[in-house]
Amino acid sequence: MTKQISLIIPCYNEQASIGLLLEAIHRQTYRLDKIEIIVADGMSDDGTRDVIAAFAETHPLPHIRVIDNTKRIIPAAINQAIFAAQGEIIIRLDAHSIPAKDYIEQCQVALEETGAANVGGRWEIEPGGKGWAARGIAAATSHLLGAGGARYRIGGQAGEVETVPFGAFKRDWLNKVGPFDETLLTNEDYEYNVRIRQAGGIVWFDPSIQSVYLARSSFAELARQYSRYGYWKAQMLRRYPGTLLPRQAIPPLFVLTLVILSIASLLLPGWRPILGVELGIYFLVTMSAAIVEMLRRKDIKLLLSFPIALWVIHVSWGGSLLWALVQSMAGGMREKG
Repeated sequence: MTKQISLIIPCYNEQASIGLLLEAIHRQTYRLDKIEIIVADGMSDDGTRDVIAAFAETHPLPHIRVIDNTKRIIPAAINQAIFAAQGEIIIRLDAHSIPAKDYIEQCQVALEETGAANVGGRWEIEPGGKGWAARGIAAATSHLLGAGGARYRIGGQAGEVETVPFGAFKRDWLNKVGPFDETLLTNEDYEYNVRIRQAGGIVWFDPSIQSVYLARSSFAELARQYSRYGYWKAQMLRRYPGTLLPRQAIPPLFVLTLVILSIASLLLPGWRPILGVELGIYFLVTMSAAIVEMLRRKDIKLLLSFPIALWVIHVSWGGSLLWALVQSMAGGMREKG
């Protein structure tokens, strides 16, 4: 049965990629007259709205609505779009994503066959720009050392998971769980899936649900992205401490040991060999992975860009998470004092 589908898209200054997403939606195997597109735009000023308007003018179906996200944060955009949506199924998409032709169809099938509250699929991560850095970032963010075992990034069998990217939701589950948490500026999807599971719902990964995700194009953008992820992961851990997985604890522990060993080495020279061993092992592991990726992808420049991307991911995410936890503890001590 073909159901009414609402596609919701948080968006801000995505002139370069929003057209690619809209074209991919227009190529869907799902009936276009059963689809509505709601773009919650954070008051873009780069021509994003012009691109959307031009597309809507030449493509009467599916119907496109743009709503203002004056708060300019992702969870607010999602909440506003859900409120405006008419569909029985709500599918969140990202302005950096390009869904496969059968993406919507596979989402509906997975929801009906599994009875899950939320389903999502596999990312094929591609460079978000030209050049050696963008290629290294795309390779690192889809590698086990960069993705940390997340099934939607590295692949795997269908089954229950902690979270999926973006997600396709049944309307009744959205009503049951409530709105997205607007105090979390990042990690809002993971937190929402925690609440779904606490309410007895299933979050389901299905590798047949596929999309291309355009990774960041520079190391600076990557650092900002993962610093944001780490900081807001820490904020979520204050509410749900049990959600920290062992693989997620490795980067902050690595950064913590580096800081401790570096300070100890300055004060006590005898600690310097231990610091050297840790850095040596880390360098060996990341460079070995870089060699494998270089040979697999036949791209010699990955020998440099791939490990740099891994280092940026680990230090940015782990360091930001630690810093946020320190801030939180300091704030708690001030309140007690």
